[in-house]
Amino acid sequence: MTTESEGTLPNPGEGDKTLLIVDDDKPFLARLARAMESRGFTVETADSVEEAVAKARASPPAYAVVDMRLGDGNGLDVVAAIREKREDARTVILTGYGNIATAVTAVKLGAIDYLSKPADADDIFAALTRTGETRAAPPENPMSADRVRWEHIQRVYEMCDRNVSETARRLNMHRRTLQRILAKRAPR
Repeated sequence: MTTESEGTLPNPGEGDKTLLIVDDDKPFLARLARAMESRGFTVETADSVEEAVAKARASPPAYAVVDMRLGDGNGLDVVAAIREKREDARTVILTGYGNIATAVTAVKLGAIDYLSKPADADDIFAALTRTGETRAAPPENPMSADRVRWEHIQRVYEMCDRNVSETARRLNMHRRTLQRILAKRAPR
C-alpha cells in the first residue's frame, strides 16, 4: 500500500479508484469532479438521491463524497446503498448543517469522515485517503459553549425521531422554547 504523502490512494479494491460525488450544487459538483480526476480518481457524479442510489447499485464505487441534504432526500440513503453493495467503500459526508447526531448516524452507516462545507478538494482528498494510523488535526477553533448546547439539543432531537414534544420533555424545556431554538441556525 502506498501512502497519502506520496499522492496515491489506499485502495479498498486492488487498483480501484472509482469515486461517486453526490451534490445538488452543480457548480461545486463540477469543480470537485475535475479536482478529484486530477488526483487520479475515475469520477461519476449525481445530483440527487435517486440518481446516486441507482449508480451505486449498478456500479458500487470504491470511494464516495456525498452531500447530506439533497433536493430529493437525505444523503445518508446513498451511504447505506453504497455500503449495502460494497462494504469496503470509503465514504465522506459533506454538509452545511453539521451536527454531532447526524455525524454519528453517518459513521454508523459506514461513512469514514464527516466534513462541514465549505470543504475544499484538499480536505476531501485527505479525508478519503486517510489511513487508520493517520489522525485528523485537532480543530483550531473549538466549539463555543452555545454550540455545545445546540449540539446536545440536536442529538436528543434526533434520538426522539425529530419529535419536538418528546425532545422538550426529555430536556425539561418548554416546547415553544425548543421550537425557537430549532428554527435558528447553529451558533458558531
